[in-house]
Amino acid sequence: MSAYAGDRTTGFASPAADAIEGPIDLSEVLDLRRPSRYPVRVRGATFAARGILDGDVLIADTSGQQVSGQLVIACAAGQVLLAELQARRGHWWLVSGDDSREPIRVDPAQDVDIWATVTGVVREKP
Repeated sequence: MSAYAGDRTTGFASPAADAIEGPIDLSEVLDLRRPSRYPVRVRGATFAARGILDGDVLIADTSGQQVSGQLVIACAAGQVLLAELQARRGHWWLVSGDDSREPIRVDPAQDVDIWATVTGVVREKP
């Protein structure tokens, strides 16, 4: 028995035939060819309420515009962390996804910097 190739169909043509697309290149979709974008693996479930789970891969962009409410990858006192960026009282703050720590004010003089904004999430099949 030969494999079905889809090119010798009898009867009516499928109305969905126009919707068939080729393979999806995640590198292209996520724009990973840009030198400012790179993948980062999540460890922990701080942002599970926002759909980001332990083991997910975040797409980080070091040239991204910072906007209140978006997720960022930051460094605070030498520790890399995922946080929600919020504008409060004229300053940027890093807020935990599960209220496990107090908000941290972004201040390079205090060794608290934003490294990248999160532009996408990829979940590998378990």
